[in-house]
Amino acid sequence: MKKRWISSLLAGLLAVSLTACGGGGAQQSGGGQTAASGSESSSGSAQAEPTTLKVGATAVPHAEILNEVVKPALEKEGINLEVIVFQDYVLPNTNLADGELDANYFQHIPWLENTNKEKGLDLTYVAGVHIEPMGIYSNKQKAYPDVASLPEGAKVAVTNGQGEHGRILALLQDAGLLKLKDGVGMNGTMADIVEKKVELVELEPAMLPRAIEDPGIDAAVINSNFALQAGLNPTKDSIHLESGENNPYVNVLATRQDNKDSEAIQKLAKALTSPEVKTFIEEKYGGSVLFVGQLNQ
Repeated sequence: MKKRWISSLLAGLLAVSLTACGGGGAQQSGGGQTAASGSESSSGSAQAEPTTLKVGATAVPHAEILNEVVKPALEKEGINLEVIVFQDYVLPNTNLADGELDANYFQHIPWLENTNKEKGLDLTYVAGVHIEPMGIYSNKQKAYPDVASLPEGAKVAVTNGQGEHGRILALLQDAGLLKLKDGVGMNGTMADIVEKKVELVELEPAMLPRAIEDPGIDAAVINSNFALQAGLNPTKDSIHLESGENNPYVNVLATRQDNKDSEAIQKLAKALTSPEVKTFIEEKYGGSVLFVGQLNQ
């Protein structure tokens, strides 16, 4: 009887042991099947987390274009566009180079190239979007209804950003307010001025729209983005406006070299050069911003 009980006990322990081993294997396999089925369920029913792109921009027109047209288009592509607005022309590039931004949209090609050279950066652009014709403005238009009426020695405020001086000096020469050395074109510096009718006063770019309120300033050369932000209409309020024809100052979508071929950046570039952006620019800015819409291949 005792032997039979011991035999039964050993048989029971052996069965439990075999069940535990077999159950462990089944649990591992079952766990694998659960993970796989869970993965299938996730891919089949739950949407993937959207990609987030952080893009630096100045408020007008860049951030408006991004938020009002591009952001809704990218949401359909599974991309969340986060627009960070800047009031200067320095931080958007340094923050991009440092990896705090994925791209920026605020500057033209000569500014980007000059910044790369001066700061040793390696930024590039993936799309040319628009041109903002630079203008000369005066709130004393009753006295100075056009640029030719500015008197000898008039004080004209310009940006202190040297990367913009070539463009500004070319505009002032076109307006008949100064003369540059032969052959400098849009690459002139203050040292290239050989004759001038006016006195140039250098200020921070964002201060230029307010400068025309200063009784001591007769006129100011203002980028269209700051002009629009201040409620000025370049085509109506300027006393001299830069031509958009053969204009090299195309505002671009810039990014880092290691990021230019990413799928999200390419989708952003495509959205910025779309017919929808063209229509928005033409309807909202009425000729003050000129659509270009070229992908950089």
